[in-house]
Amino acid sequence: MAFNDFFAGEIAMELLKQLIAVSRKSCLCKSSADNLISSIHELLPIIDEIKYSGVELPAIRQSQLDRFSEILRGGLELARKVLASSRWNVYKNLQLARKMEKLEKQVERFISGPMQAHILADVHHMRFETVERFDRLEHRLSSMKIGAGGWVEEAVKRMEVEEEACVGILGGVGLDLAKNKVRKMVIGRDDLSVVGIWGIGGSGKTTLANEICKDNQVRSYFNNRILFLTVSQSPDLEQLRAKIWGFITGNEAMGYSNNSFVPPGRLLQIECGTGPRTLVVLDDVWSLSVLEQLIFKLPTYKTLIVSRFKFPASVVNEVYKVEMLSDDESMSLFCHSAFGQKSIPPTANETLVKQIVSECQGLPLALKVIGASLRDQPEMYWVSAMKMLTRGEPICESHENKLFERMAISVDYLKKQVKECFLDLGSFPEDKKIPLDVLINMWVEIHCIDEEDAFAILVELSDKNLLTLVKDARSGDAYSSYYEIYVTQHDVLRDLALHLSNRVDVNERKRLLMPRRDTELPRDWGRNTDRPFNAQIVSVHTGEMREMDWYRMEFPKAEVLILNFASNEYFLPPFIDDMPKLRALIIINYGTTEATLLNFSVFTNLANLRSLWLEKVLVPELSNATAPLRNLRKLSTVLCKVNNSFNPSVLDLPQIFPRLTELVIDHCDDLVRLPVSICKVNSLQSLSITNCHRLSELPTDFGLLKQLQILRLYACPELKVLPPSIGELVGLKYLDISQCVNLRSLPREIGRLASLEKIDMRECSQIVNLPSPAVLSNLKSLHRVICDDEVSGHWKNAKKAIPGLHVQVAEKWYSLDWLKH
Repeated sequence: MAFNDFFAGEIAMELLKQLIAVSRKSCLCKSSADNLISSIHELLPIIDEIKYSGVELPAIRQSQLDRFSEILRGGLELARKVLASSRWNVYKNLQLARKMEKLEKQVERFISGPMQAHILADVHHMRFETVERFDRLEHRLSSMKIGAGGWVEEAVKRMEVEEEACVGILGGVGLDLAKNKVRKMVIGRDDLSVVGIWGIGGSGKTTLANEICKDNQVRSYFNNRILFLTVSQSPDLEQLRAKIWGFITGNEAMGYSNNSFVPPGRLLQIECGTGPRTLVVLDDVWSLSVLEQLIFKLPTYKTLIVSRFKFPASVVNEVYKVEMLSDDESMSLFCHSAFGQKSIPPTANETLVKQIVSECQGLPLALKVIGASLRDQPEMYWVSAMKMLTRGEPICESHENKLFERMAISVDYLKKQVKECFLDLGSFPEDKKIPLDVLINMWVEIHCIDEEDAFAILVELSDKNLLTLVKDARSGDAYSSYYEIYVTQHDVLRDLALHLSNRVDVNERKRLLMPRRDTELPRDWGRNTDRPFNAQIVSVHTGEMREMDWYRMEFPKAEVLILNFASNEYFLPPFIDDMPKLRALIIINYGTTEATLLNFSVFTNLANLRSLWLEKVLVPELSNATAPLRNLRKLSTVLCKVNNSFNPSVLDLPQIFPRLTELVIDHCDDLVRLPVSICKVNSLQSLSITNCHRLSELPTDFGLLKQLQILRLYACPELKVLPPSIGELVGLKYLDISQCVNLRSLPREIGRLASLEKIDMRECSQIVNLPSPAVLSNLKSLHRVICDDEVSGHWKNAKKAIPGLHVQVAEKWYSLDWLKH
């Protein structure tokens, strides 16, 4: 379309009309709409000048201007969405308002910059910059790290509502019939000790199993004694057997630490007295040999197996086969994902919608993911998706891999960076919760984006049903920080990510990944060690590894290394020496006890490492000689033994980590006190010490951490006082002392924290009084306090002196679900 045709034609005038209507209707968008109206009026004289000059613009300049015209065309579509949006949909209206603000800035920059200097010659360059900024502003997640709410929490809520809505949609005749049949097998047939749910990937097997576990009749029959375990393709059998046996015997703690008392053998037939009725659900079982080792045949004990495979009747006594959705159920589920309602809206192409739904062939996962990927897309995307779907073969039990072709459509329509982040999810083990911090750090390092952009991508993938955000049960409310959110992914979607990543030669793959846990490295890796591997991400998932078990491999481009294992000892791979660009190292032990890391000397060569995550390992002693991590920004130790590494006689933290900005110590039960040298890490901005039950004190000079903005001391029951020097933390914005049950008071010096925005002090039962109102009145930036009812009155009295303060009374929450992580 020619530039003068665009401006002189209907779009410019139509956009003005729509903006005038927006200005009248939407309070949130009124300011942006008025400014846009003014800006477009300023463009009109220039438009006329170009229109009547008779000069043919050069092709390159015409192309640049045509691109800018697309921005305004998008503005027209945006204005129409604003007018169509219900005033009660606050979340959507806030999104639209942010988009309108970005459009305003784009047009304003266009007018005030390149247009005046070069008669619009530099619009293309300007558009590139502003579109990038557009994306950042669209998903800005303000104050995420201090737990003041944010769109990730909103995404978690939406996902919970979404799941409930999907179950509600499917809760018609089909789901009721399935539940009735499975319920009869589980509680109506005492002669059946092992029963199953069978169906292809993405057919809703796990959803049905979860509904059975929540069913009132089933829960009553088993007196709530129901254990749900995910087995996966590469299970830790000893740990699973210990969990099951611990649950059966009533010694659940054993299941997380000790398996020496589990009876050996397969299909155990154990003679014992009649115990309480017990149901164990084993989800995602892949092999008969694994299943046989997880079945305990006891009186009053029943096992429900969920699998893609049908096992012999001698092992699984009776099976329910999951049926595909009916046409009506398929349409309702797809429309819910694509349009936010249960039926086809009048504005949609009914024939096209029905064709796409038909091609999904009643598979719930395909309907949800493809529907979400087409939401708010123009019709040409729908037509293209339809053509791609019709080229695929029918989905059936013998062609389950054809599901990938359909699911890949939803990935094809993602923006390049979002697609890359989706493919990164294949780097993590199947059926494991991915700590959000690990994922965000990885994306920040390898995609050169800031944390806000990483969160925005996370929310987008969640909204498109390509991953699931799971909130840790410990958080219990909407004010928790993002550390308590995990990411999970349906195994079909993980397999899709692996499938798309493995299309090229092994040496040329951007992600070198092991699809499941194995006892050794893949053989095709060993066959290709004569050439460098160009992977940016390398992910290994094994058991114990010795020096001889590693191949000599070169990774000149690797920036992320993920080591997943389950063992008591682990020899770090020698090829770390050949990773000169390594920026993020993630070491996670899924075994039952902390592992000893051998070959720790490889850390001496990690000059560019910026992020280090250690989980369930014995952290070696740190010193200038063993760990000169000069560029490390983030260090996380989870479920580790750290006391030896924090030996104050040899540890000089500011020398070892001169640029450290974030330190996380979680569930490290041998931490008694922090090294004094931590107070000299001037770069530290975030310190999180959580679930460290032996931590008894903070250093006296703690106030030297002038750059500290976030201090989390969650669940440190031995901590009795905060040092008075805490009042010198002039940059502190967030203080979390929740579940510090023996903390006796807040020091008077807390009143000097002029930047403090939020305090979380729930379940601090010893704190019954606060500093005087005169002291608290100095907390001018404080806008949220979470506390128990007993102390809430004191904070509410302080509201008179602290404008905008909101006091949130926390609900009591008790759960051991975190043990299953």
